[in-house]
Amino acid sequence: MAVLDINQVRACFPSLKSGHIYADNAGGSRTAQAVIDRIVDYLTNTNAQLEAGYSAVNSQHVVEGTSVAAELFNAASLDEVGFGSSSTMLFENLSRALENDIQPGDEFIITYEHEANNGPWKRLAARRNAVVKYWQPLPVSAENPYSVAYRIEELLPLVSSRTRLAAITACSNILGSVIPVEETVKALRQRAKEQGATKFEVALDCVAYASHKRMDVQKWDVDYCVFSVYKVFGAHNAAAYVRSAALRTSFTSIVHDFLKVDDKPYKFQPGGPGNELVYGASAVVPYLKALTPEDDLAASFDAIAKHEQEILTPLLRFLTDTKQFDRGVRILGTGEIDFSRIPTVCFVVIGQNAIKSEDIVEAFQKKGGISIQCGYFCAYYLIDNLRPKLDMNDGVVRISLVHYNTVEEVEKIVEVLREVLA
Repeated sequence: MAVLDINQVRACFPSLKSGHIYADNAGGSRTAQAVIDRIVDYLTNTNAQLEAGYSAVNSQHVVEGTSVAAELFNAASLDEVGFGSSSTMLFENLSRALENDIQPGDEFIITYEHEANNGPWKRLAARRNAVVKYWQPLPVSAENPYSVAYRIEELLPLVSSRTRLAAITACSNILGSVIPVEETVKALRQRAKEQGATKFEVALDCVAYASHKRMDVQKWDVDYCVFSVYKVFGAHNAAAYVRSAALRTSFTSIVHDFLKVDDKPYKFQPGGPGNELVYGASAVVPYLKALTPEDDLAASFDAIAKHEQEILTPLLRFLTDTKQFDRGVRILGTGEIDFSRIPTVCFVVIGQNAIKSEDIVEAFQKKGGISIQCGYFCAYYLIDNLRPKLDMNDGVVRISLVHYNTVEEVEKIVEVLREVLA
């Protein structure tokens, strides 16, 4: 397995030159210089409507961005990929396009994860008199009630003959846990078939997953998938995959009714997606491939995963050691250090000497030079349903790392945590 050249990696991100430690990457990664360069080039030289007679280069730039998103998804066709301003907006668009294909009594299975892949389906269910069921994470450790995890054995009993859609999350932006997508979707489809469901589709949220691991919508056999480009080292936009069969047979166009878009992604993409941002996204895959000599996404993501285990280890070991446990530190999710979790770690400090999450973040701010965050991070219902109840106005502390973070940076984070928790 190739090893990341961390100096080469960090040189690609101009904002890292300051030495500031960015440790809230789940909220948005740094932007690669190559992405910035392409956005500037587009706005400087080729900014025009795609229909303009002099826009051949412009159109090609948009195709390049779409090609890169398709490669990241491993989509079968460019016509399965569209863009929008955010993942939240794209999931809302998908739900609106799906509306006429939903019947009263149809059932949706959703999680308690980020509201982007929950809220649109709840609103759609309310409009169409459908039913919402929840796949709930449960504690896996008797010692830590917040050690919740999603298990297939709690998911499958939710499937019935009326199940129409399962909206699941590949990776939790709170728990840091990665679900086995291929295994989960296969089990869902088998159960739906056994129960006699006439039409069953899967919508997958890859927002917290895509910067850490390789997506593969074809292997996973999902119908819809969304990720945020700005969390994968690009600018602030998002990309959606819609399987071509779903685009043709499940969706009704939500764009101008005179447009012929029956089998095109424009069907769920009202207006322009921000062409300069789409072109900026075209730099993401070249950046990722250049991380390893193989010039291959799979090899690069393998190297990323290995490095991320190295930076996760000192942080998670500190937060889960006996001294910190006795101090009242409780992480959300499991404490295992393996490839089933990414380096996103959330925790609270409870007990007689509890510390507010916002006070921990404030201590880091006073120290300066390190950015972490607290809150519920749009996974409101996940945190609100934990017991013992947590203060939703305070939330949890989140430290989220990516492959341009270093072991030395994590050691500095741990040093500040040691002072705060003393």
